[in-house]
Amino acid sequence: MYPEQLVIPMKEELTDNGFEDLTSPEQVEEALGRKGTTLAVVNSVCGCAAGSARPGVLTALQLAEKGPDHKITVFAGFDYEATDKMRQHLMPYPPSSPSIGLFKDGQLVHFFERHDLEGQSVSSIASDLMAVFDQYC
Repeated sequence: MYPEQLVIPMKEELTDNGFEDLTSPEQVEEALGRKGTTLAVVNSVCGCAAGSARPGVLTALQLAEKGPDHKITVFAGFDYEATDKMRQHLMPYPPSSPSIGLFKDGQLVHFFERHDLEGQSVSSIASDLMAVFDQYC
């Protein structure tokens, strides 16, 4: 498990921008049971999360004409049970962090695995996310 003092600022990058931090399986189930669209970020300490994934998500949300109704996040390597529950909803995709899923009425409609994010620019991730928002939100 990562030390809390390392993880908290990485969580806050999303929670300070309106994301709900889910720390239990029950919270994940409740959040994914909501009507509408839900953007789910599996957060991570890795460089691609800090360098492009989190900034790409935040840029997309700032620039998009349409966006999700709800924004949630779990932290891989820290909130184990919540992350495991989220990953059950991300099947058939293998565990991947960071990763980004968009759910509509509780059903996964689009997913970005780590390999879709790794090495991408912030603007590329933001652009890809905005296209997904336009399609589903």
